[in-house]
Amino acid sequence: MPELPEVETVRRGLAPAMMNVQIDRVEQRRLDLRFPLPPNFSARLSGQTIRDLRRRAKYLIAEMSNGESLVMHLGMSGSFRVDTHKPGLFHHRRQHAAAHDHIVFHLSTGMRITYNDPRRFGFMMLIPTPELNTHPYFAKLGVEPLSKDLDANFLAQAFQSKKTSIKSALLDQYLIAGLGNIYVCEALFEARLSPLAVAGDLVSITGAPSKKLMCLPPAIKDVLQRALLAGGSSLRDHRQTNGALGYFQHHFKVYDREGSACRRSACSGIISRIRQAGRSTFYCPRCQK
Repeated sequence: MPELPEVETVRRGLAPAMMNVQIDRVEQRRLDLRFPLPPNFSARLSGQTIRDLRRRAKYLIAEMSNGESLVMHLGMSGSFRVDTHKPGLFHHRRQHAAAHDHIVFHLSTGMRITYNDPRRFGFMMLIPTPELNTHPYFAKLGVEPLSKDLDANFLAQAFQSKKTSIKSALLDQYLIAGLGNIYVCEALFEARLSPLAVAGDLVSITGAPSKKLMCLPPAIKDVLQRALLAGGSSLRDHRQTNGALGYFQHHFKVYDREGSACRRSACSGIISRIRQAGRSTFYCPRCQK
């Protein structure tokens, strides 16, 4: 499933085409994605201007001029394509079946934004903008990992007395919103922290972060920023809005590298794969303690 860098990459690709632009009409080719589309979906969006396009956790939010917001989730295989009808636009011409082009936004500029989703695990919904913060999808979301709110003191407060592993704690969307399996594995490697470490053990009895925990926020932010510069990671379905693949997967240091040598200089460890809460965890047992 796309994680924060992939969703943010999509947002950055869509924003120049959609921000402050009117939707002339919406071509709705089916009644549902993961869930049924909202009643009168096309009519409620047609004629509206997109006032803002932002990301919260793994959601895209397009704020409309009529006081509603279009909330979009990519699911496992969802992607957006920006089409200006000009040949040669795409970096890599995407192979896609027209049968999976489910929603097409026709903009007043002549551009088309097409939502393609072979597995249909993504969804779209319309929520009154003033109600977003209290909506069940958003009300309990944690801090954004790239914000100043994520620091060692925040983690110490969040992890104090927690008996769960640091890996599981970082994947808790009610603590930190948007982190997923790939980037948690990579950030723990950068911070030299074992994914098996108990979260509460990284906090002193006075509630202060340990030296190890202090290394984690900058590691998280560094990994995410580098992934954004690379356009995210394309392991299966992720595409940028111009059809290009992300390429951060070529820079993974632990994720999906089971049996390979550790890439940290002076470390002779071999990357291991274990299962935690039903997910694969990749780490170096030698330098991640």
